[in-house]
Amino acid sequence: MFNRRKYLQGTALAGTVAALSACGLDEGGSGGGSGSGSDGGGDGSAVQFTIYTARDSELADKVVADFEAAHPEWEGMATILTLGAQEALERVRAEKSNPQGDIWWGGTRQQLSQGAADGVLAPAPQEVIDAIPEEYRDPEGLWVGEMLLAELFMINTEMISGDELPADWDDLLDEQYAGNIVIRDVEASGTMRAIYCAMIERVYDEKDSPELGYDWLLGLDANTAAYAANPTDMYQRISRQEAAISLWNLQDIMLQKNGDFPMFDAVVPTSGAPMLVDGLAKIADGPGGAGADAFISYLMSTEVQTAMAEEYFQIPAIELEEEPKWLADLGLKEMELDWGRIAENEGDWIGHWASTIKDQG
Repeated sequence: MFNRRKYLQGTALAGTVAALSACGLDEGGSGGGSGSGSDGGGDGSAVQFTIYTARDSELADKVVADFEAAHPEWEGMATILTLGAQEALERVRAEKSNPQGDIWWGGTRQQLSQGAADGVLAPAPQEVIDAIPEEYRDPEGLWVGEMLLAELFMINTEMISGDELPADWDDLLDEQYAGNIVIRDVEASGTMRAIYCAMIERVYDEKDSPELGYDWLLGLDANTAAYAANPTDMYQRISRQEAAISLWNLQDIMLQKNGDFPMFDAVVPTSGAPMLVDGLAKIADGPGGAGADAFISYLMSTEVQTAMAEEYFQIPAIELEEEPKWLADLGLKEMELDWGRIAENEGDWIGHWASTIKDQG
């Protein structure tokens, strides 16, 4: 992992204190009352709160540090626990009778919707709900989309370039890429679960069945050299040239390219990229509900989201006045998918892959 603290020092993200006071999402949940859970000290004092996050750990550390700078009353009150998105869902479910966390930051639409259906989430602050387009949030505000994640190819440019690159998804099954692909462990990763489900869903209608998608994943498994235990393991394997290609989200690829792994780059598939809604939620009945409201309101403010787009390569769910140049230059095309069908079948599809396809190709 890399350290972006010095790089971001003095940027708009660190300078939101004055700007936040002028916007609708300003006082970090001071409106309160928009979710269940403890509001902390009865006298209004700040109490500790816990963030379960699947986000890049250095990004999360930096955002929390800037939140504390903007709201000194919360300094030292946030604890960050880094988990895979699926692990976060399972932990929040397991803790339903005795919640230990307050915020779930980083999860797909499907995972967050499962959490909402299971009754483990509470509404975000109302001003945050109002700022998010309806298609990017739960109808009751039980989760809100923070950004859109484009799922692409990650490559090591020191190993592969030009005509050697896979142009589209089906190219990944070519013999020339056998043993040259490393994949993040699928079951524990919201990103990978979504990519694999997208590969099934995109051909589902041809036979009104997932079978063609299963066949495609079997072909990908045949070309896969290893399943990395976590993102760091995947980055290191690609950087060590154990393989030239992986499948991952655009934001993390760009962060690594501009950090410790300059040899990385993103390739946009010609037929389009699955675009995930990646979001966050307040955990129902968490012990630090007031801190959750404050942090969520800070994170989802226009100023912070604009800075995150410029510095952290995010595609915000909220509308920005101007698209960042790096995004405009990318030429991103969205793959059309039925995310409702994916949400309904994700558990079965990934379970079938794990039990029948993984390591069988």
